[in-house]
Amino acid sequence: MKRTIFIILCTFCALTLSAQHMPWRFSPEKFQQDMEQYIVREARLTPQEASKFLPIFAEMHQKQRAVYKRQRDLWKRNLNDDATCREVVKQNDALDLELKKLQQQYHEKFLNVIPARKVLDVIHAENRFHRDQLKKWGKHRP
Repeated sequence: MKRTIFIILCTFCALTLSAQHMPWRFSPEKFQQDMEQYIVREARLTPQEASKFLPIFAEMHQKQRAVYKRQRDLWKRNLNDDATCREVVKQNDALDLELKKLQQQYHEKFLNVIPARKVLDVIHAENRFHRDQLKKWGKHRP
């Protein structure tokens, strides 16, 4: 009995200590804030451009996240039979197209509030940001 309590206590302490040393723990709010700051800096957006652009950018990401969630939910289905797998592939392709259409719609909105050169800079900056974050997370994984 004492041995079991000791093992449980040691496990609890180890988990508590390891949780305190997880600098790579993901925060969606911080991620969004860091991405926006990076994009504003890299695309050289003026404060006026940023104030017009960032709400549209956040709206696009909110809609994209909803589609990504639907994609994740697809893969949670019971994929034991060929018919279901075929349907998941087709639905996933349709969601990929929906994401591209969303991106196209929002790029048009971006072009209405900032110059085309800066829209292109935003696209490149967002891609670099995501790539850099993946590299950084890879280094912090246990």
